[in-house]
Amino acid sequence: MATRATPLSPDARRASIIAATLPLLRTIGPTVTTAQIAFAAGVAEGTLFRAFPDKDALIHATIQAAFDPAPTEQKLAAIDRTGTLRQQLVAAVEILKARVEQVWQLISSFNLQMPPKRDDVHTDQGIRTQLEALFVPHAAELRVDPNYAMRVMRSLTFAGTHPRISDHQPFTANEIVTILLEGIGRHDEERA
Repeated sequence: MATRATPLSPDARRASIIAATLPLLRTIGPTVTTAQIAFAAGVAEGTLFRAFPDKDALIHATIQAAFDPAPTEQKLAAIDRTGTLRQQLVAAVEILKARVEQVWQLISSFNLQMPPKRDDVHTDQGIRTQLEALFVPHAAELRVDPNYAMRVMRSLTFAGTHPRISDHQPFTANEIVTILLEGIGRHDEERA
C-alpha cells in the first residue's frame, strides 16, 4: 500500500506557493492567473486561497520575498573562502548578478519605478558585510580599503548587469572581476 506524503505546515505551504509564483511574476507579470499559479505550485486553486486571502496578497508576499536580501546573504556566506581572491569574487559577482537580473525582471514586469518598500526592516547591509569580508583577508593585495573595494564591486556588478545601463550587453562575472582587480588602463609593461 502506498504511503501518503506528509502534508506541509502552513508556513511551508506558503513558501512553496511563493517559490512557484515568483518565476511566473518575472515572465508573465501581474496578469498571471491563479490557475497558472496553482498549476505551477502543484496544488488546487482553492489551496492558494487557504494560504493567502486573495491573489493580490499572494503577489504582494511573492514580491516581498523576491526583494528579501537574506537568501543572497546566505549564498555569499557559503562561498568557499579557501579559493583565491579572484575565485571568491567571481562567485560573489555571479550571486549578485543573479539577484540584479531577477529584481530587474520584476521591476520591469510590474513597471515599478523603484523596488517596493519592505514590510520588515531587513536591508542590504548583510550583503555589504558579506562582500567586504571577502576583501578583508586580502587587504594587503589591494590599493584601497576593503569597504571601498566592496562598493566598487557592487557598483560595477549593478551597472554591468542592468540591461539598460549595459546597453543590453551585460558583463560576465569574470569581466567584472578583471575590471575590478586590474582596471582598464594598460600596465607599464604593456605600454612599451
